[in-house]
Amino acid sequence: MKQFSFEKLNVWKKSRILSALIYKITKTFPEDEKFGLTSQMKRSAVSISSNIAEGTGRTSGKDKARFTEIAFSSALELLNQLILSYDLEFISEENYKNTREYISEITAMLDGVHKSQLKKT
Repeated sequence: MKQFSFEKLNVWKKSRILSALIYKITKTFPEDEKFGLTSQMKRSAVSISSNIAEGTGRTSGKDKARFTEIAFSSALELLNQLILSYDLEFISEENYKNTREYISEITAMLDGVHKSQLKKT
């Protein structure tokens, strides 16, 4: 089976793990959040890996960098939602801290990828 270039990227692999983590965490949220915060967090998390993948299909460094920016923005959106979830006591302090650290790792990696892509423009 052919492996696409994005599948080799560590940042994409980590973002997939983050998505699965968010899906597990949000299972414990109140039922009335199913179409609110739960849904939004899942979409934000999936958007990170999706935009990384889509960006690798672009031909110019500028286009690739744009999709990396979108992935980065989705990670920040997810962080905001994570903070709100913690404020609302939907998640434990341990889950909050661990997930926040994971998001920080991904954003640092995305920043490095973005700078690399801009050099190629």
